[in-house]
Amino acid sequence: MFSLLHKEENAHDNALWACTWGRDTEPADPEDGTTEPEEENPFDFDKKDKRPKDFIVTGGLDDLVKVWDVREDNTLKLRHQLKGHALGVVSVAVSSDGQTIASSSLDSSMCLWDARTGDKKHLLTFGPVDLWTVGFSPCNKYVISGLNDGKISMYSVETGKAEQTLDAQNGKYTLSIAYSPDGKYIASGAIDGIITIFDVAAGKVAQTLEGHAMPVRSLCFSPNSQMLLTGSDDGHMKLYDVAHSDVVGTLSGHASWVLCVSFSEDGKHFASSSSDHSVKVWDTSERKCLHTFAEHSDQVWGVRYSPGNDKVASASEDKSLNIYYCPPNAIV
Repeated sequence: MFSLLHKEENAHDNALWACTWGRDTEPADPEDGTTEPEEENPFDFDKKDKRPKDFIVTGGLDDLVKVWDVREDNTLKLRHQLKGHALGVVSVAVSSDGQTIASSSLDSSMCLWDARTGDKKHLLTFGPVDLWTVGFSPCNKYVISGLNDGKISMYSVETGKAEQTLDAQNGKYTLSIAYSPDGKYIASGAIDGIITIFDVAAGKVAQTLEGHAMPVRSLCFSPNSQMLLTGSDDGHMKLYDVAHSDVVGTLSGHASWVLCVSFSEDGKHFASSSSDHSVKVWDTSERKCLHTFAEHSDQVWGVRYSPGNDKVASASEDKSLNIYYCPPNAIV
């Protein structure tokens, strides 16, 4: 059954604006001090199949990025408190190998961090421009960010240098970006409700999608890269067929702005969060709401599905970070 597994009250000293999951694909080196070395057990025949360790990254109005290890009982242990931004942190992302964290802030900077050690790898500053969302390429070599002039910039994770710029040529503030899992497309959502899909290899606009009349605060591709899910201040979510630019579904249910959307890893479900204080879980094929969580007392800026399909994390203005159990086989 759908349930609240854990609520981390006062996860930050102020509002939480972003959250995301990471997964350590390699066991941590006991030498680096992030984990306690475990005693050898000669009867542990499952040792080769150590379960990957999941962690959650949050960003908040208190200028901090925090990294939380998720324990077996779903409680959280603070791994790192990362200081480097001078204003609130609006977006966080983790590379798929779990090694690098990217964060962007209202101070017009982006930081790249080593997820294991907490060391700052790069600090990128952008002068008097706003950058809102950050995201990693599927190959983990690049991090992308949207700027307030409608451009999308791609930076090398290794060097921190700009590698490519994609220009929607509409001059509109980019609120949200997403990289397709197959690496072919980058989608951006603008303040005027227009969605632009870029062909990464060609470096140009492939499609422009209309459908929302208000800002698109969040968007994400389905795991097979064939669908794009968007959430907007108009209170609606839309599913687009990427190849044909068609709207295949409009979903309503939130009483206010849709602030964040996130697909499950198998694509069967997605989660949404809203300024109506709720988190909803949806069935993708039926386009229906499966469950509504009302565990926050203020708007919910961030929601993310875990790498294992069965948990969702949400970050709210009420300073709390919640983890929910969402059965992967739930149907309408």
